[in-house]
Amino acid sequence: MLAAFTFNTAENLPVGLLELISESLRVSLSAVGLLVTGYGVMVAVASVPLAHVVRAVPRRHVLTGLLAGLVVSSLVASLATSYWLLLVARLLTALAQALFWAVMGPVAVGLFTPEVRGRVVGALSVAGSLALVLGVPAGTWLGQQNSWRVPIAILAALGLGSLVTIAVLLPTSRPEEEPAAYGSRPDVRRFRTVLATGTLSATGAFAGYTYIVTFLGDVSGFSPSTVTALFVAFGVACLAGVSITGALLDRFPQSALTVAVATQAVGMLGLYAAGSDPVAAVVFLTLMGGALGPVFMTTQNAMLQCAPGRTDIALAANSGSYNAGIAAGAALGGLILPLADVRGAFLAGGLLTVGACAVQLGGRPLRCGEHP
Repeated sequence: MLAAFTFNTAENLPVGLLELISESLRVSLSAVGLLVTGYGVMVAVASVPLAHVVRAVPRRHVLTGLLAGLVVSSLVASLATSYWLLLVARLLTALAQALFWAVMGPVAVGLFTPEVRGRVVGALSVAGSLALVLGVPAGTWLGQQNSWRVPIAILAALGLGSLVTIAVLLPTSRPEEEPAAYGSRPDVRRFRTVLATGTLSATGAFAGYTYIVTFLGDVSGFSPSTVTALFVAFGVACLAGVSITGALLDRFPQSALTVAVATQAVGMLGLYAAGSDPVAAVVFLTLMGGALGPVFMTTQNAMLQCAPGRTDIALAANSGSYNAGIAAGAALGGLILPLADVRGAFLAGGLLTVGACAVQLGGRPLRCGEHP
């Protein structure tokens, strides 16, 4: 759970430090946005190939190696004196994250019976969502008080704590012998539907979320200190959404995904339409936050059920496609910014999320694993 928190904080922290990094390294906001885009592209490209390469390696060894990569790359990023060195360090972190969720999911849920695995996925997702509640807001505050380098260096310390814990305590076992190594209800069509839904949803979400600091300042008129507080509110909403969804995930796995995607669409389109009003902005930002974590969590849970083969490969494909959406969304938002105001990024993101909802509803007749 600590590793999940650290990786998710590392992934999203540049969103809160966008303007600080831009000023420090003397590059544009769009260039700093590429730190998110490049991260997503690396995860998207590397997830499945890396999962194949290490498919026979004991998971304790794999996880300790991934966390070592996180520690080293975070240290390099915190010491970077140029934009390009920072980008390279980010890509190294992304390489580690490309494999992390594919490996960690089956390891964790394999310790429990299939009937409660949704709750286990929910617990891991709560830890990941705390990155938005604590990690990104605390990192943003630390960056504003000191330097953007300080919160990135702290990630290295957290990663080291996870590395030592897993290296000492996690049992060593062959991956194919783990209880959750294969899907409980294989379904190729459902597998493809979930991949498409997650990718479109991520593209839509990050077309806007990558530039949320700019939106809250320029469109909603909030001060920098208030924006930091709103990051906390966004994270709390994400944590609440994950917690509620996790409790219901074993009973309603498919409906949970549909509701999460629909809620994200309402939040993003609401910000576009009424984000200039501070009260409305808070309401729709909360809705968007309440959906962001549950979307990825419910797609991961679906992979454990509907994977047509090994779950680690299916989870790698899901993580890769989702991060491809993150990269595409961040790039799309960066392209829209020079052509229109930041509200346009949220309009595009909302419409893409509506498309994700349509894809998900089109796959509902199969009802993979859903109970009445």
